[in-house]
Amino acid sequence: MLTRKQYELLMFIHERLKEAGIPPSFDEMKDALDLRSKSGIHRLIKALEERGFIRRLPNRARALEVVRLPEAMAPPVGRPARKGFSPSVIEGSLGRVRSAEAEGETGIPVSIPVMGRIAAGVPISAIQSQSHTITVPPEMLGAGEHFALEVRGDSMIEAGILDGDTVLLRRTDAADTGDIVVALIDDEEATLKRLRRRGASIALEAANPAYETRIFGPDRVRIQGRLIGLMRRY
Repeated sequence: MLTRKQYELLMFIHERLKEAGIPPSFDEMKDALDLRSKSGIHRLIKALEERGFIRRLPNRARALEVVRLPEAMAPPVGRPARKGFSPSVIEGSLGRVRSAEAEGETGIPVSIPVMGRIAAGVPISAIQSQSHTITVPPEMLGAGEHFALEVRGDSMIEAGILDGDTVLLRRTDAADTGDIVVALIDDEEATLKRLRRRGASIALEAANPAYETRIFGPDRVRIQGRLIGLMRRY
């Protein structure tokens, strides 16, 4: 059994996935449910996830999948019941590189989705959706799924990453100490930093002495991708 707020949030996410192909932001969910803070949305999402109605998709910011809708609970007044529901998931091969043997050809540029901007400085709002694509030589990528981000800020300058660069990343939820990663903090902020593991904690380290290292509990940070290269225009 869902509470009224849980039901309203579930249906709002479902409707937005059907209309736009991406889930709503936390601010949009907060406004839609007339809540004062995003912490209430976090609690509702956690409750829906624990009850098996939604699932968080790995390696993607702000990515939710509606697994099922409640059958026994009546919808709000003025909203018809829905039948024949199937999960609202969009699959694609953009940014995915397979082996040359599987493709039967080599040297063909790969289209990589640019998923907006990433902060190399103070974290910004979480990555939300594809803005455009770029073509990249396959030898820069290797196997797997990839995406790109435009860098804003100067916190990684000593690692050779400058404001205005486009970084190339392989989607992954795992990284080793010393890797430069896109880290999602509290499902709300995304930043490009060097990962350091300190016992049970995770440190996000800048490559600029003007910025402090930020340390978080492991449940507050999700790795979205690992840096594999960058592109720069002069």
